[in-house]
Amino acid sequence: MKKNPVRGKSSPSQNRLRPVFRYIAETTSRQLGSPLAFFSALFLIILWAASGFYLGFDNRWQLIINTGTTIATFLMVILIQNTQYREARSTQLKLDEILYGTKNTRDFFLEIEEESDEELDRLKNEFKEIRKKYIERLKNNKEKEL
Repeated sequence: MKKNPVRGKSSPSQNRLRPVFRYIAETTSRQLGSPLAFFSALFLIILWAASGFYLGFDNRWQLIINTGTTIATFLMVILIQNTQYREARSTQLKLDEILYGTKNTRDFFLEIEEESDEELDRLKNEFKEIRKKYIERLKNNKEKEL
């Protein structure tokens, strides 16, 4: 089983920024995932499109939307990545807790995220075979009951 390599220590300024970033990321994710945010963005797009008649659909008009969407996309990718990373970590910890409390669990499953892609593919195939056998056993049990 591979051990998790020790990563470099973070600086004190990074340690102070983490809670601030987490708060901003969580709050922003919640707010930008709301219906109000969607309809506000829709309103801005309609306003931008309507302003094209006033500005003559020129390059400046095009640049405004291109710049705005590029900046918004860049920031949203960072927020989405942060949210998915936190969610994946919490899910992994929940699974670790379940595995820790299960009697027949193989120990290496507690650090399976550190395994190679080849090892994960091998395990996937192993579980596919187990699943097939389990489904077949269920079918046989149902047939016996009938």
